Amino acid sequence: MTAIGDHLAQTFTALRAYRLRATLTILGLTMGVATIITVVTLIQGANQYVELKIANLGTNVFQIGRVPFIVTDFLAILKALKNKYITLEDQKFLAEHCRYCRYVGGRASVPGRVRYSNQELVDTNVIGHTPEMGHIDTRTIETGRYFTDTENDRAALVCLVGARVRDDLLGGSNPLGRVLRINNLEFTVIGVYERIGSVLGQDQDNFAVVPMGAFVKLRGSRFSLIIEAQAISREAFEQAQDEARLLMRARRQIGPAEEEDFFFGTAESYIALWKSISGAFFAVFLMVSGISAIVGGIVIMNVMLVSVTERTKEIGVRRAVGATQRDILRQFLFETVVQCALGGVTGIGLGFVAALAVRELTSFPAAVEPWVASMGFVLSASIGLFFGIYPATRAAKLDPVVALRSE
Repeated sequence: MTAIGDHLAQTFTALRAYRLRATLTILGLTMGVATIITVVTLIQGANQYVELKIANLGTNVFQIGRVPFIVTDFLAILKALKNKYITLEDQKFLAEHCRYCRYVGGRASVPGRVRYSNQELVDTNVIGHTPEMGHIDTRTIETGRYFTDTENDRAALVCLVGARVRDDLLGGSNPLGRVLRINNLEFTVIGVYERIGSVLGQDQDNFAVVPMGAFVKLRGSRFSLIIEAQAISREAFEQAQDEARLLMRARRQIGPAEEEDFFFGTAESYIALWKSISGAFFAVFLMVSGISAIVGGIVIMNVMLVSVTERTKEIGVRRAVGATQRDILRQFLFETVVQCALGGVTGIGLGFVAALAVRELTSFPAAVEPWVASMGFVLSASIGLFFGIYPATRAAKLDPVVALRSE
């Protein structure tokens, strides 16, 4: 029986003898594997992106809003817009009575214009916070401080700004103590948040956070709040939501059989929705990529069948000098699997390069995971094994006498 080392030596000798054919065979599988790797890498990156950026509400935090946080039905949005506003009184009521909540804060926002000297930023997201949001909000203050309860109660005109507001309006100078004009009021900068970057192409650093008391001066008193509550522990997360729901229903006088006029949002709900969407895309892309890989496998099988026909005399000589059917079978299987493995490794590299290029050139994320590379290699080797069995079996079953007579 021929040793594995001998099989490998014969394989590479055959590949060198038929370089063009081997290259085209490897190329076919390379494209299929590269497509699969690219798709899987982008989907994995998007999943992580959603978890870190879009669904980053903080530890054990849930939201309560007037309209759904996840929009799946336009008619449901129109219906929700008729709901009563969620007010500061609702937030204070939950803060006082929710036993499973550590902090209950509120936020609201409005587009605004921010000016400093002769420079102006438009479409700035002006966000009003209650003091509790300092414990709940996941953004990190780079320099300065958060506002105090007293500043909120007195509606002090102070603000914290995002990195873009600092860079575009204040340049490299110290932003603390500078006075910005937000809409028609002047605010003193007391803090700057760390840079967040873009989320799906949307700049997240063009914002200013002001005390809720000052926000009422800017916006007026008629607006709906988004309540954010942090449970006292992970174990109490469900109880905190249940208790908050009961308190909201009682406060808004909603009967047992009546539909709620408010909505809950959690990080898990955002992630679950995204995964259901990405799962459908993933299935479609994987099917298309799988077809590419299967076509590559069929090409390999056809090429190996041609190779068997052209090398009939070689097979006859090997059988005449003592090679068994198993040796011939292994020889052709080795050739197929090695070509597929080479194509798979090349495809893995191309797939990762393509995914990283997409990440660098666009705002779409990509995550390079070791298990994806392992999956690509196993897939390519499996394709080689599956589609190489028939040509190898056909070669092994050739009659040595007939094979020696072939020209």
